[in-house]
This record gives sequence, structure tokens and C-alpha cells, in this order.
Amino acid sequence: MTAAVRCPPRDRIIDAARDLFRKHGIKGIGVDAIAEAADSNKMTLYRHFGSKDDLVFVCLKEAAAEADAFWEGIKAANPGDAKAQLRDWVRCAGEFVTVEHCNCELLDAAAQLVEIDHPARQFVEELRNLYRVRLVELCRAAGAADAELMVDALTLLVEGARTNWRSAGPGGAATRFVKVAEMIVDDFLA
Repeated sequence: MTAAVRCPPRDRIIDAARDLFRKHGIKGIGVDAIAEAADSNKMTLYRHFGSKDDLVFVCLKEAAAEADAFWEGIKAANPGDAKAQLRDWVRCAGEFVTVEHCNCELLDAAAQLVEIDHPARQFVEELRNLYRVRLVELCRAAGAADAELMVDALTLLVEGARTNWRSAGPGGAATRFVKVAEMIVDDFLA
């Protein structure tokens, strides 16, 4: 019988940190708890990451890479069809906002990292702007006359649905996200 392959400490620390940040918030969890959850220790954590802020930044970079893969997946599933890509985005967003711990690491970081000089704050703001531009371009390519207003409506709906899911749970209005988002899409593309 062979022993299970164990991930390197750095990977375990990142995985544990991301999980704990999603559950408890960046400010709500310390390096002791992260090291323990990673089956590691503080010395190893600090050897790989000079500070908790550095660890937060690496976690956000991993979340950004996953978001990039999400966008690429939508393009690959619907090549050359902006309307289908937009509807796929709505469907995926609907799945995202209606799951337990529907935390978007980037949105959560933007809300929690209020210090202007925090190392990860500028990164998060740049990503939010990039994702907004991507969605505006997609809406415009799908035929929206006012793509920026459409993105504002969809953004408010996503963020409101996330909040509603957290407060009302599976019986709340967030469960109707896709239907409402499709109404917005249909209205703007009419």
C-alpha cells in the first residue's frame, strides 16, 4: 500500500488560507489558524510568505487566475457568439450566487481591505475594472446599446443576490437571479 501524496506546505497554506478567508474574512482569521488548518506552522508560513498581507495577495492572484479561466471557458464554449456567451455568464453567475459560501474572494477583499495602501487593494481594484471592461465589451458585442448601464444593472443584481443569499438563504430572492438577469439581458438587447 502506498502512502497518499501530500501537497507541498506552500500549496496547503494557500488552500487553507483561501478556505478560511472565504469562511471568516481576511481580517477574521490569523496566521496561527491558517498554519494549523494547513497542517503546518507559522515559521513555514512566514518562510513562504513574508507576511499575512503577502499571503492574501497570493490568494487573490490565484482567485484572479480562476476568474480568467472562467472567462476563457465561456468564450471556448460559445466561440464567436457574444449573446450565447452573455447568457452563459448569467447562468454561471446564477450558480455562483446560490451556493453556500458564495463568496467572491475579490469582492470580499475589496470590501475588507479598506486601507488605501494595502498591498492587495490596488490589485483588486485593477481586477474589478478589468472584469467590468470585459463584461461591457461582451454586452456591447451582444448588441446592447447602453452596455455600461447594462453592466451596472447586472453588477448590482449579482452583488445584491450574494447579500440576499447570505441573509435569506435558499428561500430568498437570490434563487431567482437567473430569471431576473435574463430579463435585464432581454431588455437591453431588445
